[in-house]
Amino acid sequence: MSANLRGALWIVLGTLLFALNDAAVKFLGKTMSPFEIVWVRYLLGLVLLAPVFVHVGWRGLKTQRLRFHVARAVVACTAQVAAYFAVIELLLADATAISFSRPLFQTALAVVILGEVVGRQRWWATAIGFVGVLIMVRPGMAGFHAMSLAAVGAALLFGYSLILIRQMARTEPTPRILFYYHLLGAIFFTAPAVHSWVTPDWTQTGLLFLVGALTTGAMWCFTRAYSQAEASFVGPIEYVRLVYAALLGYLVFTELPDLWTTIGAAIIVGSSLYLARREGGRAGAVA
Repeated sequence: MSANLRGALWIVLGTLLFALNDAAVKFLGKTMSPFEIVWVRYLLGLVLLAPVFVHVGWRGLKTQRLRFHVARAVVACTAQVAAYFAVIELLLADATAISFSRPLFQTALAVVILGEVVGRQRWWATAIGFVGVLIMVRPGMAGFHAMSLAAVGAALLFGYSLILIRQMARTEPTPRILFYYHLLGAIFFTAPAVHSWVTPDWTQTGLLFLVGALTTGAMWCFTRAYSQAEASFVGPIEYVRLVYAALLGYLVFTELPDLWTTIGAAIIVGSSLYLARREGGRAGAVA
């Protein structure tokens, strides 16, 4: 089996785990606060990744850039809770499709923050992608849902978070970034979780552990995929998650996306795929 094929299989598995995680979050959100769910998610992630942190040791986790870790955690944690609100309130396919606008925001943010030069074709792809976002969100129209703005905000903040990681990666290894992200996330959401606390029953407890395990497992799959295969090859495969989300939404929650959602999602995914291919081609040319 080639490295690219192995990477593709890891991505397919990882996207399935993320989709199942979203379904579990949506189910829990009927009776529990997103703040409690996200707090458990960070706490369990910290516990499940503990063997990695112990192996690295304090010398590997100690940082001279704590301010950057705090800033990145604030941005990413805000994005995470906004994404959970969106998953709970919107159709599962809608929330997933809007989340795929993240590469569009990354393109714009890379220009503003990193000073990257973006060609005319990439700007056109980004602009067309944002048209897809507007079609899905439908501001001022009858189909508008206020929580769509939370999904868009989450995509923007996740894009910004990835830009921050690119800035930090020169000195901060992955285990260190993950350690401070999960630790600070658990700290940030302790008070909101306590304030809105609902003591979970056995079913809810199982689902909460499942959220932590699925998220950590998905992150592991994506790490394996990108460590083995070409990013330009495996990246676009992530969009299979939209198929999973649509199927789970229909089978578990009897949700059926409308025509405008389908059109907007197709535009967003098409634009993001184009950007991914352009980035892959540009990287290959440089190499």
